[in-house]
Amino acid sequence: MDRRCYLPLNFQVNRCLKPADFGTASAQLHHFSDASEYAYGTASYLLLENKQGKKHCSLVMGKSRVASLKQVTIPRLELTAAVVAVKIDKMLNQELQVPLQPSTFWTDSTTVLRYIDNDTARFKTFVANRINVIREATKPSQWKYVRTTENPADLPSRGLKAKSLAQSRTWIDGPSFLLNNECDWPEQPMQRKESLQNDPEVKNTATVNTIQVEEDKEPMNKLIDYYSEWHKLKRAVAWILKLKRTLQQLKDERKELSRTIIQAEKDPEKQRSKLEHHMKKYKSTREKKPLTLDDLVAAESEIIKFSQRQQFNEELQALQKGKQVSRNSQLFRLDPILQDSILRVGGRLNKSAMPETWHPSHHI
Repeated sequence: MDRRCYLPLNFQVNRCLKPADFGTASAQLHHFSDASEYAYGTASYLLLENKQGKKHCSLVMGKSRVASLKQVTIPRLELTAAVVAVKIDKMLNQELQVPLQPSTFWTDSTTVLRYIDNDTARFKTFVANRINVIREATKPSQWKYVRTTENPADLPSRGLKAKSLAQSRTWIDGPSFLLNNECDWPEQPMQRKESLQNDPEVKNTATVNTIQVEEDKEPMNKLIDYYSEWHKLKRAVAWILKLKRTLQQLKDERKELSRTIIQAEKDPEKQRSKLEHHMKKYKSTREKKPLTLDDLVAAESEIIKFSQRQQFNEELQALQKGKQVSRNSQLFRLDPILQDSILRVGGRLNKSAMPETWHPSHHI
């Protein structure tokens, strides 16, 4: 059968995109894209406006492609059509010899608009590659929503007879709303801002809960956490204090021996040898003694001092400077005093003759 029977008998279109004596003040390209399960297509229009505010719209070019035999989702085809519109825009900007304002792109797919607007989601490869092409050439603000009934690209995407296409004023002259003021253009849907959390084109992300643990720099806190019994805690602190005193004594002894040996011996090597010999002898003569009651009392005092520094540091600083504690302090009514660097309750207990009731120690 002769294919010419499917063609219209006549089809006329103005070769010039601009009417005679129009006096163009501004020019802008508008690209429409759409897709169906059978094909996807685009339609590009040149919108002119003169100094009197009169507008004229004309078809520049259209393009249609058959969808792949391999099943592809409609959102992917819509996105592919949008990429074709971007490529056509780049070509027309190079070919048209007129100053052009930034182009506007129209689609009836809110899914495509959400993809373009989103800059945080990690898309699958197919979508990610096409979004990159779109974002490199355009801004999200250039993309707008149009209803399917007003989208001229819907015609080539769904297919129709040539005769019907030739008679379509929407296809030839573009959507009528383009001739209106921009404020009267199609309203943009709120769906553009919807989350893509459950979208199949978004890569799944693993949620990892992390807990930041701040290491306590106070060794005493580590001991308190480690020992659950008061007596064991007291003994541990007592041994640490005893070790501290021992190390200080060794340091002082080494310092005194070093001074004496230097005065008697000039050779540095002999000085070092004699010092090590005397220190070993000094360590061997030291008696290893068990903890005494005084050691445990000193350890208890250190634990109490540490606890008070953590809870009542401001009060301690005030009393150390000879001042009274603040009236806002919870200790103010107890008339606290310092004794041996430990906070004790003041008041009428000062007059007590019994040492156990005169300034009783911390509740611990």
